[in-house]
Amino acid sequence: MTQSTIITKWQASAPYLLSVLRITSACMFMLAGMMKIFGFPTGIPPHGGTVELLSQIGIGGILEVFCGAMLLLGLCTRPFAFLMAGQMAVAYWQFHAPKSPLPTINGGVTAALYCFIWLYISAAGGGPWSIDALRQNKKV
Repeated sequence: MTQSTIITKWQASAPYLLSVLRITSACMFMLAGMMKIFGFPTGIPPHGGTVELLSQIGIGGILEVFCGAMLLLGLCTRPFAFLMAGQMAVAYWQFHAPKSPLPTINGGVTAALYCFIWLYISAAGGGPWSIDALRQNKKV
């Protein structure tokens, strides 16, 4: 196999890797919300509790679980990803950035990464392994 063939095959896998990125990110995103809302797989440190549902963090957790599930399935991917990119931007600037401008110091690495992952997915879509792709193929 020549180098150009390997590169061509690797580049052809990009849409599928987009779906893998969406699915794995959504699973981890949902876990963050489930920790806040249900105390699963563990509660909020340091005592393992949950948050009040109608608090700002509680509403954020509800959005993480619900929108995370929609992103996992790839259903209405673009609007939900855009909404979650905004939520993560707010989380970063409101809760992390005041502590320090550097994400590694302020604990905001996850929020910053999710912000840009969801922003990218809001532009790129859910990829071929999504309900959106299935629905689009049926309309043709």
